[in-house]
Amino acid sequence: MRWVASFLLLLVSRASNVSGTPHLTTEAAGRLARKCGSEADQSKLAEYENQFQHDRIDFTESRVHLTPAIIDVYFHVILPSDDTSGGQIPNQQIYDQIDTLNYDYSDTGLSFRLKKVDRTVNSDWFKNGGPGTKQQTQMKQKLRVGGPGDLNVYTVSFSGPWEGLLGYSTFPVTYESAPTDDGVVIMYNTLPGGANAPYNLGRTLTHELGHWVGLYHTFQGGCSEPGDYVSDTPQEASPASGCSMGRDTCLMSLGMDPVSNFMDYSDDSCMNSFTKGQAKRMISQLMTYRNMTF
Repeated sequence: MRWVASFLLLLVSRASNVSGTPHLTTEAAGRLARKCGSEADQSKLAEYENQFQHDRIDFTESRVHLTPAIIDVYFHVILPSDDTSGGQIPNQQIYDQIDTLNYDYSDTGLSFRLKKVDRTVNSDWFKNGGPGTKQQTQMKQKLRVGGPGDLNVYTVSFSGPWEGLLGYSTFPVTYESAPTDDGVVIMYNTLPGGANAPYNLGRTLTHELGHWVGLYHTFQGGCSEPGDYVSDTPQEASPASGCSMGRDTCLMSLGMDPVSNFMDYSDDSCMNSFTKGQAKRMISQLMTYRNMTF
């Protein structure tokens, strides 16, 4: 069975209680690798996981694949001005992005339906809507619609301390305490056909959406248990980059590094899978924290 998926990169937000300063890593070839700020606070992570084990709702796997749940998607395109100086996203690119999500998540029990696209001119939000900023708070409080199971996506252009960032997301567990902060923020040119190669096939949103449905990075915890809290995801000491197939950074654990997993940091073209365990976790997270039924 195909467990498709993709990657992208950051999961930091005030509501998600994620810590760590985003940093740039450089590949051997000299090009800039993904910039990520999703260094989860281990004490907070343990608290979240203990809460999840206490609250979790399990599901019947056969029902999931017979009746996939539909997640409505609201796209909020933020623009710096009324002209075409940047940030513009044609509707077709948004349609292609939804198609990419449906392809990448096709074996997980989830499907996505574009509900609405709106465009807002606000140069401050566009340039400074990084995680934890007052701009992202204002943007979300003004534009977010729907309930816990509705996906709100905001497209911006990160600058200043967030320059090079591809995206960030909130976790399901934080929705109850900060519902207006919920959602995913991504770099506008990472949608399919965008200019941000090699991260322009739409896998940034696939990856960030993975966080929104409760997944951590594949390299969470390095080679130590419990890692990303998914038993069938091979352990990984550090993020992958490019398409480093055949890499094995945790020699004492089973399996090669999950370089092609959507929750790693490889190029968009290299990402193609979720594990069965990741799919089960995302469904349980959605049932537990986003009031979704399957």
